[in-house]
Amino acid sequence: MSPALADVHPEDTQLEENEERTMIDPTSKEDPKFKELVKVLLDWINDVLVEERIIVKQLEEDLYDGQVLQKLLEKLAGCKLNVAEVTQSEIGQKQKLQTVLEAVHDLLRPRGWALRWSVDSIHGKNLVAILHLLVSLAMHFRAPIRLPEHVTVQVVVVRKREGLLHSSHISEELTTTTEMMMGRFERDAFDTLFDHAPDKLSVVKKFADGVYLVLLMGLLEDYFVPLHNFYLTPESFDQKVHNVSFAFELMLDGGLKKPKARPEDVVNLDLKSTLRVLYNLFTKYKNVE
Repeated sequence: MSPALADVHPEDTQLEENEERTMIDPTSKEDPKFKELVKVLLDWINDVLVEERIIVKQLEEDLYDGQVLQKLLEKLAGCKLNVAEVTQSEIGQKQKLQTVLEAVHDLLRPRGWALRWSVDSIHGKNLVAILHLLVSLAMHFRAPIRLPEHVTVQVVVVRKREGLLHSSHISEELTTTTEMMMGRFERDAFDTLFDHAPDKLSVVKKFADGVYLVLLMGLLEDYFVPLHNFYLTPESFDQKVHNVSFAFELMLDGGLKKPKARPEDVVNLDLKSTLRVLYNLFTKYKNVE
């Protein structure tokens, strides 16, 4: 333990004797992979809650009181929590958080995962705890997102002892590998196929702009797709993402499950993501004459 550095936030000097507070080292916050993790989780939350007209801009400021976490869990789990809708007092907020986190723990406990957050850490706007919670929720509900791998941050732990602030640094792992996080360790027939796939399967790059996927869905479901619904000759990345997203919507309408891959993965020529989409189409329509 060493005396706290000069860049400790002023509010941290208000610690009681032996009280401890943690924060992410400023250098870690500038790490591109950390920034990507925060952005991916923000986009995911906003996508899930789009019908609630809730827009989350900053994780620690928007999630600490339990309101957004309640709506997020209710949407993901398809349940309704017995909590007050709006709570202004700190006691009321913590009570809501307690109810929400207990529901989360009931979901995650059977998996045997370590729960690296608490009511106090979430309400205290501890970003590391909030990120651990969101990553676990994304893993459990198999969110259609790609979390950056091996994101580790340096955490500064500040403690007041004998009237003086002391700090130490620890490394905190927020994500591991995609295989471990998103449950891909539960291998299926596709994984075996992919393991033995010849290199020529890179032909799936033809599907990267989404045009073939859209037209293929029309052929398989026997309907004409109006040309104004997609870009027949997409030029930009966004237009290609639009096409693939639209193809995914047609797949849902056709009775397929929501693809695990993100449209961006297909556009970015991610071989395994694209093959998984095509494999799902094959397994559904292989007996269609």
